[in-house]
Amino acid sequence: MAIDLGDFDQDTARAVQLFWETRGRAADDQRARGVVDQGERAGVTNGKTMDGFVRLIADLVSSNGLPDAELYETRGVNTLPGYFRPTKDWDLLVLKDGVLVAAIELKSQVGPSFGNNFNNRTEEAIGSAVDLWTAYREGALGKQPRPFVGWLIHVEDASGSRKPVRVSEPHFNVFPELKNTSYLARYENLCRRLVLEQHYTETALITSTREGGRQGEYSAMSNETSLQRFAAVFAGHIAATASQL
Repeated sequence: MAIDLGDFDQDTARAVQLFWETRGRAADDQRARGVVDQGERAGVTNGKTMDGFVRLIADLVSSNGLPDAELYETRGVNTLPGYFRPTKDWDLLVLKDGVLVAAIELKSQVGPSFGNNFNNRTEEAIGSAVDLWTAYREGALGKQPRPFVGWLIHVEDASGSRKPVRVSEPHFNVFPELKNTSYLARYENLCRRLVLEQHYTETALITSTREGGRQGEYSAMSNETSLQRFAAVFAGHIAATASQL
């Protein structure tokens, strides 16, 4: 079954570039209005910084057999039932003829603070997946094939995200592979284990510097957690779904 990734490198470069452009425009707009948010919040309160990645995903849906699928990212229509809570708003839903084809979370993290946000992202990612799969098991989505459930994060490549961080071990030892690791390494480990434990069908970690990102430059920590692998698995799922519906 052939899959079509389109002009993947160019589309990803544009998504990364749009991310940094959107952050910059949001901060400039706040300054022009005399409103200033705390820290880096000014770069995210005035636009969807991950829209470029949404477009990339939408193109994969269309080019791999489901051009008439419905994509939802707007609050109120991107909602799925939960099990431990009534509902959860996902960043992007793909549906076809009432069947949930995919549910995807698209997140980002920039400095200077990476610590607290990493913990929050981890807890959110695990909780959302467990909630959805339990609801699926209990029939909340009806009788349908397993959807693709994805988690994608774009993290700033900076000194703060690359610097090793000490851990506290007052009572028990931390897993050796998690000791003295950077936040980028922690995010990659998170991505690997989210798939290993079958919480997500696929995950991706995209990195870029502020300077290089504005030119569309991006990187991956490994092939296993790369956006290209994520896109290939997702495209395969779309193609398989198209052949069955």
